[in-house]
Amino acid sequence: MLKVNQQTLLRQCLWLTQRYAHSQVRVRFAPSPTGQLHLGGLRTALYNFLYARHLGGKFLLRIEDTDQTRLVPGASERLVEDLLWAGIEIDEGPGFGGRHGPYVQSQRTDIYSKAIKKLLQNGTAYRCFCTERRLELLRKEALRTRQVPRYDNKCRHLQAADVESLLAQGAPHCIRFKLTEHEEPLEDLVYGSVQHNVSDNEGDPVVIKSDHFPTYHFANVVDDHLMGITHVLRGVEWQISTTKHLLLYKAFGWQPPKFGHLPLLVNADGTKLSKRQGDIGIQHFRERGYFPLSLVNYVVSAGGGFQHKAHAKQQLLSLQELCQQFEMERVNAHPSRLSPELLDDLNRLEIGQRLAEPESRLQLVKQVQELVKKAYPEHSNLDLAEAHIVDVLNWSSQRLTLLQDLTSSKLSFLWVKPSNFELKDLSLEQLISLITELDTLQDFQKDELNVKLKKFAKTEGLKFPLMMKTLRAALSGLNEGPGVAEMMEILDKSVALDRLREALPKTDINRNRKIV
Repeated sequence: MLKVNQQTLLRQCLWLTQRYAHSQVRVRFAPSPTGQLHLGGLRTALYNFLYARHLGGKFLLRIEDTDQTRLVPGASERLVEDLLWAGIEIDEGPGFGGRHGPYVQSQRTDIYSKAIKKLLQNGTAYRCFCTERRLELLRKEALRTRQVPRYDNKCRHLQAADVESLLAQGAPHCIRFKLTEHEEPLEDLVYGSVQHNVSDNEGDPVVIKSDHFPTYHFANVVDDHLMGITHVLRGVEWQISTTKHLLLYKAFGWQPPKFGHLPLLVNADGTKLSKRQGDIGIQHFRERGYFPLSLVNYVVSAGGGFQHKAHAKQQLLSLQELCQQFEMERVNAHPSRLSPELLDDLNRLEIGQRLAEPESRLQLVKQVQELVKKAYPEHSNLDLAEAHIVDVLNWSSQRLTLLQDLTSSKLSFLWVKPSNFELKDLSLEQLISLITELDTLQDFQKDELNVKLKKFAKTEGLKFPLMMKTLRAALSGLNEGPGVAEMMEILDKSVALDRLREALPKTDINRNRKIV
C-alpha cells in the first residue's frame, strides 16, 4: 500500500473548502477487500472502464477498507490481479500512482477528521452518545410494533453544554448526519428521475463511527469529491443511498458527480446472483480455464450498453472495440440475465481467434503442454509436438469449451502413446498393408476413412468390429472413446500412421522391412 504523502494530505484538506470541478471524465471502482471479485463487481468495474475510455477519461481504483472487522488478508492484491487479468487498465490507485492518493481509505483518516469538522461547524452533523444498549432497545421496540427500525434522532437535540460535558467525561460517541426533508430527485443516468425521501424511513445516519473510522456514506462522498470523480456508476442496490450522498454534497457545498445505477445481474431463471454461489467468483472462471475476453463479453452482454443488430452472428469484441461502441444511454434498466451457454460459445470463439494469430497460437500450445503434463505426470512418452497440438486445437475449437477438456480421460489418446500393445485379430502383413493403403489417402477425414477401413476388412476377410478393436488399441490403448475413424482424423494422418507403425512387433523377423 502507498505511504501517506503529507503534501498530498495538506492539498486535499485545502480542497475540502472548495467546489471541485473536472473537465475530464473520471470514474472509480471502489470495492471493499472482504472477499474475492465476483461477476457483479467485474460488471461494475467494466462499465466504469468502458465509459471512461469511450470518452477519453481516467479509471481509478480505490480500496474502501473502513470496516476493519470484515477485511480478508490478501483480498486487495487478488482483486487487482483479477482486474488486470480481465484487461482493465488502472490509471490511478494503490500501487499505480496518481495525484489524489492515498487510494486506500484506512490511510485517509486525517482527511475524514478534517472534513467532519466542517459539518459539525455548519450544524449539518452532530455527536451522538447513545449506547448500543439503547439502540438495541429501539430496534426491538420497532420490531414489536411492526415498524421499520430507525434511530429517533435523540442526540440531534442535545444542548451544546451537554455535549461539552459528555466530551469532557470521555463518553464514547459517533457522529451522525442530519437528514432533511424534501430531498431533490436524483437524475439517474440509467433510470431517469428517481426520488427517495430517506428521512421518511430512516433516522440520521452515522457518518463517523465510535472507532473514528468513517462509514461508507461519508467516506465515499469525501473521496469522490477530492479525487475529482465526475461520474459514479455502481449497482442499483446503492440507488436508495444516493439521496443521502447528495445531501452530504449539499452540506459541504460541493458539486456532486453524475450517478448511474446498474441493474441487478441475475441467473438465467431470474434468481439473484449471490456471493454464496461458489461459481460467480472470477477466480472460479479463471481456474476452470475461461479466457478473459470471453468473460468480459459475457458480462457486458447481459447489461446492455451496445447497439445489437437483429439476428447478428455472435461476436467476440476486443476491449478496444467494446470501449468504442459503449453507449451509456443503452444500458438496460431491468435485471440482466446471464446465460452460461453464451459464455461457453464465447470461449470457443476466443480459442478460435487465438488460433488464428501466430503469437497467441504459440501461447495456446504452451498452455496445452502444461495442462497435459499436469494431467499425466506418470507418463514420460507424451505426444506434445507443436504441430500435433495445433491440429488437435483446430479439431476441438468448435467441439470443446475449455482447454482443460482436452485432458479428459476419454481423450487421453491424444497425448498418451499406447504401450505394451499386443497385435490381435490382425496379422503383421495385414497391418503393414493397411498402413500402406491409408498412406495413399488424400482426404484423411472420418467418412473417407470409414469407407477405406470397411473395404479393407472385407477384402482381407476380417471381422470389422474385431479389426476396429485392434486398431483402437494400437492408436490409443483405450477400450472406449471416439470411433476409430474419428480418432484417426483427430490425431491427423502423420500421427495416426506413426502410431500404427509403432504398433508393429519390434522383435519380428520382418522388423527391418521398409514400411511407408
